[in-house]
Amino acid sequence: MAGDTQDEVIRKPGDSHPDIDSMIRVDQAGEYGATRIYAGQLAILGDRSPAARSIARMAVQEERHRERFDQIISERGVRPTLLQPFWDKAGFALGAVTALIGPEAAMACTAAVETEIDKHYSDQLDALGADDPELSETIAQFREEEREHHDTAIAEGAESAPAYPLLSGAIRLACKAAIAASKRF
Repeated sequence: MAGDTQDEVIRKPGDSHPDIDSMIRVDQAGEYGATRIYAGQLAILGDRSPAARSIARMAVQEERHRERFDQIISERGVRPTLLQPFWDKAGFALGAVTALIGPEAAMACTAAVETEIDKHYSDQLDALGADDPELSETIAQFREEEREHHDTAIAEGAESAPAYPLLSGAIRLACKAAIAASKRF
């Protein structure tokens, strides 16, 4: 921007910046929501099916992502979303309902969520540019793992779920709404 010095453009951890703060807030909320989706799916599927084993592996990664964003929130003094109690229940319910439909629907849920998260993280990386290398590195690493989750879900039958286009579209729309709400609140 005109008139900005190099020092004003480059952010250091701990500096306050509303756009970056909302990125961190929504990323932590999203990773928390993902842990709750997988918890709901595993509550229904148990731990013996191939889908449940894959979900459990992805859940471990999502927990690591959430822990990292919890750390970033704490280090940078970013307010977490006020909607976390809602995401707790909504995420678990989404996971449980899709698992009740069947393992393919659980995988369709993962594929839909990860499609939106890939786009979301890519948009964030574009917006950050070189302004916050630490956050960019974290987001880039997690985006690659989310892409792996998407590919796993597709390989394990997501597109065979009943009414896949409708189910996927509804979940993707809900993800977009959750992202927008968590940025603000």
